[in-house]
Amino acid sequence: MKLPEAFEEKMRLLLQEEYETYLQCFEEPRHYGLRVNTRKISAEEFLKIAPWPLTPVPWIPNGFYYDGDRVQPAKHPYYFAGLYYLQEPSAMTPASRLPVEPGDYVLDVCAAPGGKATELGAKLNGTGMLVANDISNSRARGLLKNLELLGIGNVLVTSEEPGKLVSHFTEFFDKILIDAPCSGEGMFRKEKKMIKAWEEHGPEFFSRLQRSIVVQAAAMLRPGGMLLYSTCTFDPQENERIIEYLTRQCPELEICEMEGYEGFCPGRPEFTESKRPEFEKTVRIFPHKMQGEGHFIALLRKKESWDDHAGAPGRSGTSGKRKLPEELEEFLGSLRLELDRRRLEIREERVYYMPEGMQELRGIRFLRSGLLLGELKKNRFEPGQALAMYLKKEDYGNILDFSVEDERVIRYLKGETLDVEDLVSPSEKGWYLVCVDGYPLGFGKLASQVLKNKYLPGWRWMS
Repeated sequence: MKLPEAFEEKMRLLLQEEYETYLQCFEEPRHYGLRVNTRKISAEEFLKIAPWPLTPVPWIPNGFYYDGDRVQPAKHPYYFAGLYYLQEPSAMTPASRLPVEPGDYVLDVCAAPGGKATELGAKLNGTGMLVANDISNSRARGLLKNLELLGIGNVLVTSEEPGKLVSHFTEFFDKILIDAPCSGEGMFRKEKKMIKAWEEHGPEFFSRLQRSIVVQAAAMLRPGGMLLYSTCTFDPQENERIIEYLTRQCPELEICEMEGYEGFCPGRPEFTESKRPEFEKTVRIFPHKMQGEGHFIALLRKKESWDDHAGAPGRSGTSGKRKLPEELEEFLGSLRLELDRRRLEIREERVYYMPEGMQELRGIRFLRSGLLLGELKKNRFEPGQALAMYLKKEDYGNILDFSVEDERVIRYLKGETLDVEDLVSPSEKGWYLVCVDGYPLGFGKLASQVLKNKYLPGWRWMS
């Protein structure tokens, strides 16, 4: 592979005697990974049903390698059930090192396509709130699909410049992840087209963007909260020097130790102006030291001040209980899931279940606020795809559970009508949750032992 001379010179300085070993990794195959979605299944349980051999990613508890030359995990029903997310192994690291707890309010600043946001949402386990933002509206739509596919319902998906969010969310979040746009040097082996992009827009271009993003994000972090900054590049201008700039602009932020791994390399204080030794607490991942691509990670904490008070400012409570349409009440009665009626919101016939403490959103571009339960039609309620993916099998009474070997699973995912006379009696009818081996795929409407397919058209299995 032909690398830019300026890049080679920089890497020689950064790696010194390890540079030749680093070059050798370009002759090795890339690594394919999947991350088990613990919102739906534990890593241990998934290993019992995994259709192909998997090898653990040693520094990620729910991460695994698979043979990308032999198997296609995106063409398996378990993928459509949201049991895992396909993700490069090193890219799993940032979300794994941000210590998100259930009940936290979390912001993913540059979230598309959703690899990190879905893991943050899984850690919340249906509590608190995840705000997943991406400035690109088209990329944010893909982000929304991935969040819904993996069953993350306590969300606000926005498409704004980070600075636009500050006025709505000043000191609001417990945890913030910034996977910043960068020059992508760590991805050269995986995606050769990144080299040309680097030559067009290198570290200087991206460092200007990064400086703006990190300061804006820091303003949204509550005292005592934690912020994780990551890139997939090696250049100190985009890494240590960004953290140096951030801590100068926001002296209330301090660099923290994070959970380590033997292949992690400490940050390099000598490439900063101040040469402060705490920059060694940041982490670089090099592809010649670990089975993954290049990354940089830094974890910071905002110091608490004397006048801090419990709870982040501006977190509102839920609205009062209201009378709901009869058809919606009837459907909610069929759920075995306890929903706080005060958090239900109806907008233009669509019914949403809002996260606790949702902010006023006037002036913000957003694609989704809360979990879309479904739509009110004339004298009926139709449950939606997002609700199906949010539910567990035990959360709903009417279930059609197919074995993964049953050919009707693929037919359902293709949008076909199904004959289910072997599973239900002639008298049974209504909305049924379709599952594969106990994991929901979507809804269908049953009548006369025939299931009318309600799987979302845009998600269908393409032959």
